[in-house]
Amino acid sequence: MAMYNTPGVYIEEISVFPPSVAEVETAVPAFIGYTSKAQKNFANDLVLKPFKIYSMTEFEQYYGGARDDEIAITVDITNGELSATSVRLPNPSYILWYSMKMFFDNGGGQCYIVSVGTYQSTPVINLEGDGGSDVTTTYGLSDGLRVVEEEDEPTLIVIPEAVKLASTAYQTLVQAALLQCNRLQDRFSVFDIYDGMSAWTDFDASVNRGYFGNNYLKYGACYYPFVKTTLNHHVNIAETNVDVTYDGGTAADLSTFEDTNIAVYDFVKAKLKEHFVVLPPSPAVTGIYAATDKNRGVWKAPANVSLANVLEPVVKLDNTKQGGLNVDPTSGKSINAIRTFRGKGTLVWGARTLAGNDNEWRYIPVRRLCNMVEESVQKATGPVAFEPNDANTWTKVKAMIDNFLTGLWRDGALAGSKPEQAFFVRIGLGKTMTAIDILEGRLIIEIGMAAVRPAEFITLKIMHKMQKA
Repeated sequence: MAMYNTPGVYIEEISVFPPSVAEVETAVPAFIGYTSKAQKNFANDLVLKPFKIYSMTEFEQYYGGARDDEIAITVDITNGELSATSVRLPNPSYILWYSMKMFFDNGGGQCYIVSVGTYQSTPVINLEGDGGSDVTTTYGLSDGLRVVEEEDEPTLIVIPEAVKLASTAYQTLVQAALLQCNRLQDRFSVFDIYDGMSAWTDFDASVNRGYFGNNYLKYGACYYPFVKTTLNHHVNIAETNVDVTYDGGTAADLSTFEDTNIAVYDFVKAKLKEHFVVLPPSPAVTGIYAATDKNRGVWKAPANVSLANVLEPVVKLDNTKQGGLNVDPTSGKSINAIRTFRGKGTLVWGARTLAGNDNEWRYIPVRRLCNMVEESVQKATGPVAFEPNDANTWTKVKAMIDNFLTGLWRDGALAGSKPEQAFFVRIGLGKTMTAIDILEGRLIIEIGMAAVRPAEFITLKIMHKMQKA
């Protein structure tokens, strides 16, 4: 109590409400890859600098557009009819621009971009972690993963261009991402299967599972196969990256035909709209994560949701084929499927982590819900450091966490008909701490939660009933 020496009236405000736990953001992905530019104020000032954006417009403002990959088309005329006798399309090495389109169009919002360099005429996508002064050529995706570790806010790690690496570099990168997630315990990795373009007859699930190793699998999920999108191959504004050979003549830029032969120009433009970019599914799936978190909550599985901008998966899966991906008794590493269903479109049809046989961490929403609770409580209890380690502090901390978990239970994140069935919070001498713990300055809190789990297998049991009348 304050000491008063002068007569008068004094006011003292008394705090009666406990502190509260603020729920942290759950869907803030960090995308790592190569970009056309990386500039906010001057050239390359955003290279290897995680930078937060909120829209595709902002991405193009700071990081530019897609690479001008070369497209070639041969057009012949027979009996007055135009026909395309050959179309040579690129296999884009740099796909972050396309990936961001998929992310935002599938419900994504705020995210971090980590540019590891700009496009080169000769792709440098396999160059990993060499360091050096030339920022346009010598940084790799592993460098981007390293710098994103220093950011506290990202909760998802997405590296679409990882599938462009050599298999050994891919293996090193995905295992490093899982290691970072385990070390920080506040983020989750969304991976693409390395051989996501392979037909089912050529797909070796055991080899692809082997890339992820055996450690920290609960912090990642992977998806198969790649998807055929509705995005056309990029044509620059000047239309100079499209070479047109007409009626056996010399190849020329598409733009030259706009003035010299408008019929050929319109024909080529229409033909280009018939060809679509194939992409790994992780950016679109990450958009689904963000939309599901916003509309339902992080505890809702990001599955049984249709993918926007997707025509079809490149490999069609049925129940039998997916069964071996979803449940693997040998390695336990589940692979989530992208499937097409009649009348429903292309859906995300799986919600398992790579620890698919782990009863605790089998499901993506369970892992991500616990990430959110851990991070939220950790930040909320920060002010308690150096407070008296006594019953008053314990009561305040317990009330704070109780209120937070009760709110989650009411929202449907925890199972149970009443709060005491859904969670518990323990703190105190003889409960979570000994006298020695208190002497050594340790305040120990135990939290238990009955996290809701997705109904992955729905069984309908139908039988005949004897006629009664």
